[in-house]
Amino acid sequence: VLCYISVGDSMSNAVLIRRMRDLREDHDLTQTQVAEHLGTSQTMYARYERGANELPIHHLISLCKLYNVSSDFLLGLSNHKVPIGYK
Repeated sequence: VLCYISVGDSMSNAVLIRRMRDLREDHDLTQTQVAEHLGTSQTMYARYERGANELPIHHLISLCKLYNVSSDFLLGLSNHKVPIGYK
């Protein structure tokens, strides 16, 4: 069973999309490299990054681990990259 992230409104989706791209670029990674990390194609990853496809939860978790950020940050629910009190 696959679960997908559906943020709900275009403002929240825009934050997720922007943060996915910004984190990838901040880490000097290509879409192909991130797609390989996720086990998907560059084309599908590009669709996630454009907001054309919903991001599966297992990919959200992998991205959070890759970039060492919280899911709340990636989803735009927090401006703290890691949860407060997390070490």
